[in-house]
Amino acid sequence: MQQLPAAEYRHVYEFKIRFGDIDSQGHVNNVKFLGYLEDARLEMFHGDPVRKGEQPVRGMVISRHEIDYRYPLLPTVYPVRVETWVTEARAASFKLAYEVRDDDHVYAEATSTLVAFDVEANRLRRFTPEEREFIARYVVPGA
Repeated sequence: MQQLPAAEYRHVYEFKIRFGDIDSQGHVNNVKFLGYLEDARLEMFHGDPVRKGEQPVRGMVISRHEIDYRYPLLPTVYPVRVETWVTEARAASFKLAYEVRDDDHVYAEATSTLVAFDVEANRLRRFTPEEREFIARYVVPGA
């Protein structure tokens, strides 16, 4: 299990498991985990900034996902959360680490590589200084 960074560097997204997330084996289907990660990223880079009156970070695409399933996620009435932080930031890409967890278990650990993308030109680009500043909020010192 990866070392969890201090709270000030983590984005926390809480959610409740939906009936449709459960597969025939009675636990959350593995594909649903990627949806939870997507929801957490949307809140981190769009929802939370908009609610704070800040500019959201736009124009990013995923170039890689890795996920390790650690414990079966069963139906529960209690919220589960995705904790997200940046492990590496470069001029045109960065890596996110995630834990899908509650207070008792880590259900999955994952990483994603995101790259800056110019949608109009249909090509990669570098992050703007404002985008780099936003991403830096979640970079763990010494990472």
